Amino acid sequence: MSQKYDLVVAGAGAAGCMAAGTAAKRGLSVALLERNPRICRKVMITGKGRCNVTNNCDNTAFIQAVKGNGRFLYSAINRFSCRDTMEFFEALGVPLKTERGNRVFPVSDRSVDIVDALSRYLRDGGVELLSGRCTALQLRDGAICGIKLENGNVISTGQVIVATGGMSYPTTGSTGDGYLLAKQAGHTVCPPTPSLIPVITNEPWCKDLMGLSLKNVTLTLTNRAGKVLFHELGEMLFTHFGVSGPLVLSASCHMDAAHLDDYTLAIDLKPGLSPEQLDARLLRDFGKNLNRDFLNSLSELLPRKLIPVAVQLSGIPGDRKVNQITREQRRALVELLKHLCITPKAFRPIEEAIVTSGGVSVKEINPKTMESKLVKGLYFAGEVLDVDAYTGGFNLQIAFSTGVLAGESAKSQTDGGWENS
Repeated sequence: MSQKYDLVVAGAGAAGCMAAGTAAKRGLSVALLERNPRICRKVMITGKGRCNVTNNCDNTAFIQAVKGNGRFLYSAINRFSCRDTMEFFEALGVPLKTERGNRVFPVSDRSVDIVDALSRYLRDGGVELLSGRCTALQLRDGAICGIKLENGNVISTGQVIVATGGMSYPTTGSTGDGYLLAKQAGHTVCPPTPSLIPVITNEPWCKDLMGLSLKNVTLTLTNRAGKVLFHELGEMLFTHFGVSGPLVLSASCHMDAAHLDDYTLAIDLKPGLSPEQLDARLLRDFGKNLNRDFLNSLSELLPRKLIPVAVQLSGIPGDRKVNQITREQRRALVELLKHLCITPKAFRPIEEAIVTSGGVSVKEINPKTMESKLVKGLYFAGEVLDVDAYTGGFNLQIAFSTGVLAGESAKSQTDGGWENS
């Protein structure tokens, strides 16, 4: 079986959908190839199913949130900004709201609303959604002339946009296919590593806190020299292996996986109180519990699950009466609550990363078009590229912006584009 299109987009994630819809809107015949039964599997699970669709910031702040190769995205973000993304989805009938950190979510808190909007965009544009997996690019004289599918079928096209994602969350379809296609075309692929990843810790007591979510705490990451690399207020989670949650995922971006013993994570459990204010708070709480055991005196201050661990780490016997606790012991407890330290041991597997760092080298991509500098008619968009950012909606914005730019850059046969002989 042979089919023919102006453009084939491999991967119906955020970048692929935006690229396909944009090109179709310009009149190109577009096939969108997806191996899953439904588009945007990964979008469905972002933001705990709420979909942090973008960040309500200007272009300068966006570039600053990109970990590496931010300058490569200047053309893409100037063509389709965070504000453009918000207007795009609201025009498709999805009201949005801005929360802490300028994170943008659907008012409904339902990621499916974003996915449904993209489905409508594709359908209204006339994009043909095909089920399948691209296993090879077909090249002739340094240019794209088609693709081959896993089932052996061939699709004729002069242009392909590879938007197959990275290697995180492989159950959503991100299994590194794009890297293989890029290498086949002669591209350099920077080794993929996990980014925005949960952290395995050395401390055995983290397992005792499994399932405990801490909100409105501050997490500070420092290196061996004491330099602060990350400091933010937010939410985190203890797990059976260590720690996860938004703060931890963001902090992981600042760590070198090969030298994790160089870092320390410090949790401030009471960031709204200075050490002096916290000491005064402890005095008040102790005053209510003078004849109780220390272990039973912290219920108004700490989550129930955290109390035994705090008591253990404080060095104060749990059965010591509160009226016997010395000033030095109380101040040491204040220090513990303001600096509950944990040490990273390893990252979780790359399959559990929110995004993949590394990918197709941007040195070999035209930043003004997303087209390969090596193969005519070959474009890349989204996570398959060696660009990634911190949490807060920035990574989805990278997908939207690069997808739009690639979709706009693709040419039709009628405007002097490819011709398949």
